[in-house]
Amino acid sequence: FRFKKSHPRGLIVLKAILVSARPRQWTKNLLVYFALLFTVNQEWKFGDSIEVVHLFGRSTAAFGLFCLATSAIYILNDLVDAEKDRNHPRKRYRPAAMGTLTSVTGLVASLFMVCSGLVLAWILDRDFGGLLLIYLVAMLAYSGYLKRIVIVDIMVISGGFVLRAAAGAVVIDVTISPWLYICTSLGALFLGFAKRLSELVVAGKEAQTQRETLQRYSPRLLEQLIAIVAPATLVSYILYTFSANNLPDNHSMMLTIPFVMYGLFRYLYLVHDKNLGESPEDILLRDVPTIINLFLWLTTVCVVLVVFR
Repeated sequence: FRFKKSHPRGLIVLKAILVSARPRQWTKNLLVYFALLFTVNQEWKFGDSIEVVHLFGRSTAAFGLFCLATSAIYILNDLVDAEKDRNHPRKRYRPAAMGTLTSVTGLVASLFMVCSGLVLAWILDRDFGGLLLIYLVAMLAYSGYLKRIVIVDIMVISGGFVLRAAAGAVVIDVTISPWLYICTSLGALFLGFAKRLSELVVAGKEAQTQRETLQRYSPRLLEQLIAIVAPATLVSYILYTFSANNLPDNHSMMLTIPFVMYGLFRYLYLVHDKNLGESPEDILLRDVPTIINLFLWLTTVCVVLVVFR
C-alpha cells in the first residue's frame, strides 16, 4: 500500500491496520486444516457430504480466528519493533515504522482483535478457545522477551505452528498422529532457522540494529542447525507415511515423499541462492515451482486418502 496525504484520515488508518495485519502471512494458519485432511473418519463415504461440510465450516472458522489472533500479534510486534524496523530495507515501510499507525491506534486495534477472537473461539469450542489463549500468551511472551533469547526464539515460533495443528484437531474433535505434530514442529524449526540465516546475510553489518538476536547467531551456527533439522523433518515425514494408524494400510501415502523432498531442496536453494528465506510467505505465494509442487503434493494426498482408503 502507498499512503497519500489526499486520502481521508480514516481510510489511511484502516489501510495501515490492514497492512500491519499482514494478510499474506495468514497462509501459516492453513495448518488448522491438516487435521481435517489427514484424520477424517475412515468410514466416511461420498454420501457423508453434510458432515464433511459441517467440519470444513468449523475448520474454516478456526482458520479465521487464528488469522484474527495472529494479526493482533503482528500489529503489536510492529509497534514494539518500530525503531529497529526503520533500519531494515523493507520493514521500514511498515505503517508503524513510518508513523502512519500510531501506538494508540495500533494497541486499540490489537486489543479488539484479541478480545473478539477469544470470545468467538470460546463460543466455537472451549478447548479450541483454550489453545488460542495459550497461543496468544506464548506470542506475547515472545514479543516481550523470548525473542531476545537465541534458539528459544525459534522454538517458541515452532510451538505456535504445533498449536495451530492441535487447534485444527480439537475444533473437529479428532485425534491426529503424533508424527504430524513432530513433522510440524521440525518443519517450523527449519523455516525459522532458514529465516534467521537470510536475515543475517541480507542485513550484513546492520544485523544488530535490525534484530537483537542476530548479533548472537552466526551463519556457521545456523547452517549446522539447518543441517540437523532439514533431514530430521524429511525422515519424520517418511516415518509418518507408513506408520500412522489413520493412513491406508498399503503405505500408498509414501507416494507423497518425493514432493516433500523436492520442497525441502527447493527451499534450501532459494535460501542460499536467492536469499528469500526471510519471507517464507513470499516463496509460498510467488515461487512457481513451489506452488506447483505443493499442488501436486496436495492432489496426491487427496487421491491416496480417497482411492486407497
